[in-house]
Amino acid sequence: MRRTGVIVLCLLAAGAIAWAVAQGSSPEPKNAARASDKSALAGSPAPLAALHEQANTFLDGGAPAFKAELRKLRGYPVVVNKWAAWCGPCRFEFPFLQRQAVERGKKVAFLGVNSNDNDAAAKDFVSKFPVTYPHFRDPKLAVAAVFNGVQAFPTTAFYDSKGKLAYVHQGAYASERKLAADIERYAR
Repeated sequence: MRRTGVIVLCLLAAGAIAWAVAQGSSPEPKNAARASDKSALAGSPAPLAALHEQANTFLDGGAPAFKAELRKLRGYPVVVNKWAAWCGPCRFEFPFLQRQAVERGKKVAFLGVNSNDNDAAAKDFVSKFPVTYPHFRDPKLAVAAVFNGVQAFPTTAFYDSKGKLAYVHQGAYASERKLAADIERYAR
């Protein structure tokens, strides 16, 4: 009987998460204020500080501008996350990126790529889930193609400090711990 109760509770929890994702919501960050707190990044090296100054902005220029940004960031590992406001799994993992960008933002660059989305929805999304980095507009997946991130939403790409694409993770991270492990492993 006890085992049945545990199974029922697990099924209810899974159903609640599935419903929340279907509704387009996401778990709130454990500490939303910390997730967007740029003061924690004071004293960042100039190239990373420049990214923090562009927090939550949307950049134009497509693939050429994205590649130029990667060149500017050589010497630092880069984590690139492709997302869309309409994407439930993107919403689920975004709080993980919020926190990791604050925790690691003095040593690792973070960039967003907003693909196949409309500007109003994307701006509304980052107003609810602010981050410490900018996002490239990518209406036709040209930026995502640079890092082989066209197939899945979300996609996270990891560049090493030499500017070489080290790894591409297709789909959402199931936990912040798994994202953090990949940052440790690939963003060097």
